[in-house]
Amino acid sequence: MRIYLTSVLVDDQDKALRFYTDVLGFAKKSDIPLGEARWLTVVAPDQPEGPELLLEPDAHPAAKPFKAALVADGIPVTSFAVQDVHAEFQRLRGLGVRFTQDPADMGAVTTAVFDDTCGNLIQIAKA
Repeated sequence: MRIYLTSVLVDDQDKALRFYTDVLGFAKKSDIPLGEARWLTVVAPDQPEGPELLLEPDAHPAAKPFKAALVADGIPVTSFAVQDVHAEFQRLRGLGVRFTQDPADMGAVTTAVFDDTCGNLIQIAKA
């Protein structure tokens, strides 16, 4: 068994696509119209056949309160692996990304947390 697809709930798919590709560096994989929304996925550019991240609209009534509660408590919705948390922190901050947690040594792992501009907190951690 392996992870094939996971999702992050976003308030605007176009804005999310720009952030996740232009800022974070993911590559668009699928963009299929589905009525008012799209099946919109991104992948790591070095793993085009790897796990996909669905940029899923947060239109369900439970989505926005759930997302707001996680943000209010400072809880990231997901975590992305990076080779160097400090370097990625500097790169992203240089692109205007707002961090809610600077790099922190947690013993076996170093993490940082940022706002994805789409209503979520995202953690990065050393791979």
